[in-house]
Amino acid sequence: MRALWTALAFAFLILFPVSASQALERWETLPEPAPMPPAVESGYAKVNGIDMYYAVYGSGDPILLIHGGLGHADIWASQVATLSKTHKVIVADSRGHGRSTRNDQPFGYDLMASDYLALLDHLKIDKTALVGWSDGGIIGLDIAMNHPERLTKLYAQAANVTTDGVDPGVLTNKTFAAYILRSGRDYARLSKTPGEYDAFVGQISHMWESQPAWTKEQLQKITVPTAIVAGDHDEAIKRAHTEYIASVIPGAKLIILPDVSHFAMLQNPDGYSKSVLDFIDGK
Repeated sequence: MRALWTALAFAFLILFPVSASQALERWETLPEPAPMPPAVESGYAKVNGIDMYYAVYGSGDPILLIHGGLGHADIWASQVATLSKTHKVIVADSRGHGRSTRNDQPFGYDLMASDYLALLDHLKIDKTALVGWSDGGIIGLDIAMNHPERLTKLYAQAANVTTDGVDPGVLTNKTFAAYILRSGRDYARLSKTPGEYDAFVGQISHMWESQPAWTKEQLQKITVPTAIVAGDHDEAIKRAHTEYIASVIPGAKLIILPDVSHFAMLQNPDGYSKSVLDFIDGK
């Protein structure tokens, strides 16, 4: 599966290259993350049979940042630098991603949510705000449904609640193709098993084929104050699907970020951080 994805991404970028002189709109770019600031604490937590990498920054009311599929914690560098001025910020690599290990357990959003709850227990954090991007947003929704007592607020960007919320056009999108290629390189650089990217992607792809699959009735049970967020040029999640999620979660706020795509935190880091703080701090 990974080999196929990489081949498709590489072929697409070869057939439809972006010249250095070609002016790109902001939502078409994929900036490199900034360097991560120094952490107050970092290490590995043993959760659900894996070693989960985490890092903690700053002090104050906690915010947990959860990255998207194929990504890793360092994608949040700009947000960490800003949010940690007023909050304790926790980042981690989801199971199998980045520096975290995986085992033979089938991937599932319920299992990944359990990993993050166990990490919070390890860090002795009873309750936190959660910012999730893509798969991270889905994990956040899972926690909001099943463990609302652990969350103060949820900021879920680019999440879907059924598989038909994914836009099929993502398969021919240049920015997403570039992300797939970068993710493979990052995995080889960060992972304890750098030669197992094919196996990792194959394992997580089984989850993506059928999950999430939440009903309207399940979403209506969410009581955590929630923001459902999307870039106005998101290439992976249908706008109508985002609007649907916001419409069925009681009291949810719909936030559309201007001139950005699925990768909003990289394309407009300052604007993204401001949006997060405005929601979490109630401005």
